[in-house]
Amino acid sequence: MEHKKATEDQFNELHNLVTAEFLERIKSGEASTADLKAACDWLYKNDISGVAIDGSPLDGLAKILPTVDPELVQRRLYGKSASIQSR
Repeated sequence: MEHKKATEDQFNELHNLVTAEFLERIKSGEASTADLKAACDWLYKNDISGVAIDGSPLDGLAKILPTVDPELVQRRLYGKSASIQSR
């Protein structure tokens, strides 16, 4: 049995179908945590990023996420900064 490579049109159709499925699940509120993770991975793997414009949903998300201070994390985990520990 000979295996043929998919055409560009087939890849585009698959891309559109997967994207539409993610959108449908998320908009309907039926998306599971796994669906949301898969949608995020799908965006990442397709080099899609967003800009948090004031008032956008991404801006709202960015505002509620805590900021992380790497030095503070190192001090709390190891009792000293990463630069001191690596010596």
